This record gives sequence, structure tokens and C-alpha cells, in this order.
Amino acid sequence: MVGLGLLVLRLALAVVFVAHGGNKLFGLFGGPGIGPGGLSSTAAFFGAVGLNPPFILAVLDGVLELAGGLLLAVGFLTRWVSLALAVSIGVAIWKVHLQWGFFLNWMGAPGRGQGMEFSIVLIAALACLGLAGGGDASVDGINQRSADREAAGRARLRGKI
Repeated sequence: MVGLGLLVLRLALAVVFVAHGGNKLFGLFGGPGIGPGGLSSTAAFFGAVGLNPPFILAVLDGVLELAGGLLLAVGFLTRWVSLALAVSIGVAIWKVHLQWGFFLNWMGAPGRGQGMEFSIVLIAALACLGLAGGGDASVDGINQRSADREAAGRARLRGKI
């Protein structure tokens, strides 16, 4: 059951990060609530919040979120991807969400941004994957089982010689 839980967590996070990365890079899913997206819009936003150089960081963050989401979906390099995405979300909290407090802007109050509530949940979920790994139903899990079998085979051979 633990493997199934990690699979569900990985897939849920993958959807979130692929959607955000797609918006930052290509303007996918743009509209109310997230803005038009695309690299120029993302770079302008990054520059406005003091992230420099904005265009390079927009490309890096968009690629990290899109590729990281895809890697989480298949469970490859799960611990490293989780760490990188958690750092990215940490920067977002520091530069964007912290000033608005804890709660999201549920009422859509004009002139008020989103708090850090959702970002904290994302970091906690990424920390779970970082500590537990991708689980059995992942590329990482398959690679680990293969490495364990090879190590057990070597140990048996050493014992017989």
C-alpha cells in the first residue's frame, strides 16, 4: 500500500508541476488566476519580484517544473527532483508569497496576492518523496530492485568460492 500511496502522490505533484511549467514556458493553461504565461510574461514577473536575470531564471524554472513533473510521473531521480522543486518553491515563498501571509486569497480580494499555504503543502509533499523515494511503482524502484538482486547474486557467488 505504501507504494500505491507514493504513486498517487507522485502523479498528483506531476500534474501540478507539468501544468505550471507548461504555463511558464509556453503559456499553456493561461487565463484568469494564472495569467497569460509564456516566457516573456514569466520573465517580466520574475523581474518585478526581484529575481535576476529574469529571462534565464524563467527558462530554468519553467524547464525544472515541466521536466521535474514528468520525472516525478515516472518516478525517475525522484529524490533529486523533489529537492530541486522544493528549493524552487522555497524561493517562490520568499519572493512572492511571504508578504501575503499564510492563507490563499480565497475571496479574490483585489490587490492581495496568494499566501504561502499551498506552497507549504507542496514542499511537504516533495519532502515526503525526497525521504521515501519514488516507491515500488517507479523507475527508481525498479532500478533499486535490480541492484538489490545483483548484489544478492554477487554475495551468493562470494559465499560459494
